[in-house]
Amino acid sequence: MLYLIGNWKMAPEKNTQVVDLVKKSREIAKLYKKNITTIICPPTAFLSTVMKNAKVPLLVGSQGVAGNPAIAQTGLTSVHMLKENGAAYCIVGHSEMRARGDSNADVKEQITRLFEKKLVPILCIGEKNHDAQGWYLSEVKDQLETAFEGLTPAQAKKIIIAYEPVWAIGAQAVRAATPVECREMIIFICKFLTDKYGTAVAKVIPILYGGSADEHNAKSFVEEGGAQGFLVGRVSLDAKRLGLLAKSIS
Repeated sequence: MLYLIGNWKMAPEKNTQVVDLVKKSREIAKLYKKNITTIICPPTAFLSTVMKNAKVPLLVGSQGVAGNPAIAQTGLTSVHMLKENGAAYCIVGHSEMRARGDSNADVKEQITRLFEKKLVPILCIGEKNHDAQGWYLSEVKDQLETAFEGLTPAQAKKIIIAYEPVWAIGAQAVRAATPVECREMIIFICKFLTDKYGTAVAKVIPILYGGSADEHNAKSFVEEGGAQGFLVGRVSLDAKRLGLLAKSIS
């Protein structure tokens, strides 16, 4: 089973657009449900609207959660609020959130909060630079070590990992990452998980690609890169493109 997770980021802007996008995403989820688990992560402000229109097999997550449970966290959303509004998944450690200040320790705290309410963490990891000396592997290892510290095998198996090479995404991208580079990192992540939990646990933890995947290159990242699905941004806001991406990997 592959995963297709849509990170809507700070879009759309209107409830009518949200309803339309949910309905179209639901149709995609139904069409490819045998091979793909489809999850959408809208802005928190639209969670209630999404939940009124989302039906199985379309699943719903959040884009973030407060790590500190204290109520004095202006502008943040607690795990209790996410649970109350129907979210079953939550993105943590996204490169944009790390760029705004989230540390590895913050991400760890967010994972802890999610497990308290039985929400599934979608853990984003990835290096800022892809240096020729291989120091980027240490950066990713540090992220993994902190995130999985103290987690039981049962908890570890519930996490979804999304590898996003920061240097290859967004307007400041140096270049596009290749499926070969994706496979290298997935092998590295699998080795970390195997060393920590054993093969039986490691093989059931999905590792997705969170770079600039689209309907044109997704198949190669699955077949050559070893990705078990995708965390996509802009493509998830275009139902036609999202459908074509799902079709290409189904």
